[in-house]
Amino acid sequence: MTNTETAYEKWDEVWATETGRANWLDPLPDVIACAERLRSQGARTVLDLGCGVGRHALVLAKMGFDVTALDASQSGLDEVHKSAEALGVELKTVPGLMTELPFEDGSFDYVVSINVIYHGAPDVVKRAVSEISRVLVSEGTFQGTLLSKRRSDYGLGEEIAPDTFVRPDEDGDKSHPHYFCNGAELVQVLENFELRSLEDVGDDGSWHWHFVAERTW
Repeated sequence: MTNTETAYEKWDEVWATETGRANWLDPLPDVIACAERLRSQGARTVLDLGCGVGRHALVLAKMGFDVTALDASQSGLDEVHKSAEALGVELKTVPGLMTELPFEDGSFDYVVSINVIYHGAPDVVKRAVSEISRVLVSEGTFQGTLLSKRRSDYGLGEEIAPDTFVRPDEDGDKSHPHYFCNGAELVQVLENFELRSLEDVGDDGSWHWHFVAERTW
């Protein structure tokens, strides 16, 4: 099967420009809230998977976590490194793919991956989730997002795999594969996890599943 884990190629271009980075600098409040809760419960090691330019990795490092920031985009990692130096915080930047995480089993208490793992056909998404499960400690936490079928762009473009679409004529990363799911399908994707929270968040046709899940084995 043709590799569909390709969206990072576009994001590498986006992260290389100040204009491209501008809309991806502020951390999500629900990530901060989850991190604060986990820190109070003793969590210390965090993987920001698909860190982009570090909007979550940097704030988590400032909160005192031992943070590893991974991305397949070198331009993104370069920005994370520069920002960490400017802020005087310590974290590790690691190049890599979400389907082949270069870490030992049970390396992290917490994995956060926002707007990342749906970039690929179902087999890519499932491999990414399997890798996240592998690198988490027992009862570790995975916080992430997936694309909802409530989105106005669901079904647009060419369906290259079940519920996976590409739109070659669109700007941005839409020319790369995007996977969409409903609630039942999300539960199947997260089969090795127990959901702690799940919400379909959106407006103006832009809907994302936001979830927090716990590793169950």
